[in-house]
Amino acid sequence: MEWSQELWLLIKYLLLGLFQGFTEPIPVSSSGHLVLLQHFLGVETEGLSFEVMVNFASLFAVIAIYRFDLLKLVKGSARYVLYQDAQGKGDFRISFNLLLATVPAVLAALLFKDWIETELKQLHVIAFALLITGMALWLIRHLNGRKQDGDITLKDALLVGLAQTAALIPGISRSGATIVAAMGLGWRQETALRFSFFLYIPISLGSGVLAISDIVQDPHFTALWIPYTIAFIGSFIASYVSLLWFMNIMRHGKLIYFALYCWLAGLIVLSLLS
Repeated sequence: MEWSQELWLLIKYLLLGLFQGFTEPIPVSSSGHLVLLQHFLGVETEGLSFEVMVNFASLFAVIAIYRFDLLKLVKGSARYVLYQDAQGKGDFRISFNLLLATVPAVLAALLFKDWIETELKQLHVIAFALLITGMALWLIRHLNGRKQDGDITLKDALLVGLAQTAALIPGISRSGATIVAAMGLGWRQETALRFSFFLYIPISLGSGVLAISDIVQDPHFTALWIPYTIAFIGSFIASYVSLLWFMNIMRHGKLIYFALYCWLAGLIVLSLLS
């Protein structure tokens, strides 16, 4: 009986990792779905260790897919800063815009993250947030502006960064919020998608680094390192596949699918609570 319980525990954490990983890149709120799945599976992940690990797995998947773009960005920015190479000016400008867009979410997390985690991780809040995410995606479903990387202004970057702060609320998609804001400002879909996931990197990396001391001291991590590792692997694989799929969906302008899904998921959760 004991081995079957341990096996079921591993399966639960694998499901959590796969679910989080698949929903991280797409605009349906991975944090909201993770809370929902934990509720229905009866799994409580105390502390930050589990969330940080699966988010790191998604981060590695994003870096793997965009590795050539990121390498070009880093090299170009470095050339411009160190040697004033004009060819790297565009890359430096993108890097600066990303840094600027990161600031609002960092400040919001420092000020409100504890309150959000204690007060807003309620199923009815997640349900309504999913409905809002669906509405936002519906409104921009046909937009495809003309702004490319070189056309992004400091104001654009700051507004997209402000939109990202909404994703601190479970049920509000981070990728959805940033893509909606960017496309609402007249960005091309490809530009909005790439900027959104570049923006994910410093946020995820920063939160992970800050949480290292908490992870080391977390007794749950020591006791559950095998289930956590399985969840990490599942999250990486699912994130990689999901992001490639989402990129294809964006190319075909089918954001309406995610709007409909968010509405359906939100309504199902509300019906279960009634």
